[in-house]
Amino acid sequence: MNHHRIRRPALVAVVLAAAISLVAVGCGSSDSGSSPDGDPTTTAAGSKATGAGDSAGAPKKIRIAYQAIPNGDLIVKQQELLEKALPDTEIDWQLFDSGGSVNEAIVAGDIDLGLAGSSPVSRGISNEIPYQVVWIHDVIGDAEALVVNEDIGGIEDLEGKTIATPFASTAHFSLLAALNDAGVDPSTVDIIDSEPDEIFAAWGQGDIDGAYVWNPNLAKIIDDGGKVLITSADLAEKGKTTYDLGVASNEFAEKYPAALAAWAKAQDQAISLIEEEPETAAEIVAAELEITPEEAAAQIGDLIFVRATDQVGDEYLGGGLAENLFAAAQFNKEQGEIEDVLDESAYQDAVNAAPAESAGG
Repeated sequence: MNHHRIRRPALVAVVLAAAISLVAVGCGSSDSGSSPDGDPTTTAAGSKATGAGDSAGAPKKIRIAYQAIPNGDLIVKQQELLEKALPDTEIDWQLFDSGGSVNEAIVAGDIDLGLAGSSPVSRGISNEIPYQVVWIHDVIGDAEALVVNEDIGGIEDLEGKTIATPFASTAHFSLLAALNDAGVDPSTVDIIDSEPDEIFAAWGQGDIDGAYVWNPNLAKIIDDGGKVLITSADLAEKGKTTYDLGVASNEFAEKYPAALAAWAKAQDQAISLIEEEPETAAEIVAAELEITPEEAAAQIGDLIFVRATDQVGDEYLGGGLAENLFAAAQFNKEQGEIEDVLDESAYQDAVNAAPAESAGG
């Protein structure tokens, strides 16, 4: 799906006016050549700085996979922050249902940047997908959860029940972790693969007993009488933290570091808006997801956001995230979800803190 425009809340114009001018910092590289999809890049000598930024060194087109998750990525999209930072570059926003689909698109060479959960990214690294983690969109807290019919008492009662989740997603990972922690053999549960919108439809038709899924469909199921048994925040306390991550193909990251820095700067500005102007951020996300600002505010509140200056620290891109991805790979192998786990250094090498460091500078 190409980038489509929805009417923007009028009040955000003043709030973001100064911010947009900051997004293009670090975009003055003199790189030139071909974009990943074969389009010629803008040339450094002839590039023209207009509005908020200078697109020197950027490709003619950037293809971005996004998901309907109430985080800063939607603010960057809805407010066209990257378009303003790179005015001579076409930004092609493509909607995806899950991280597994994003992995497939990276392998096919169909996208340059994308959002995927930490479990599918861990799988991707294990399968040597040529990409790298360059950003943490959010730490998944209560935004993902196991929600079931009200007559199910606990996780131990899920044997013989039908539970839906998108396979190869963070939700799938968390479902297996929850079952494992409760001593329930996953083979005794009818776990079916379904995308978030399909899960909500199946719930409404009574075809499933529950689901491990994320907002906004999680909130819809809860509103329709679903009962939460455990959240990803609960599992994080048990050592199974999950994230929504920004990934870049190795080819794109190597060819266009300045454009990647501009993208990270835009993402950091979006998180700043969430923290400093939460009502404005909620209006923007609500417009993108076609929900009310109140619903958007509640869903944003279920996620944990980390600014660029903190992302580069040891807890996140500076080391902790690689440890998490390696541990997720080990767990996925134990559960029979992947065949091999690479050496821990492979997961360390797949994390690139440079864009976040540039954004926080």
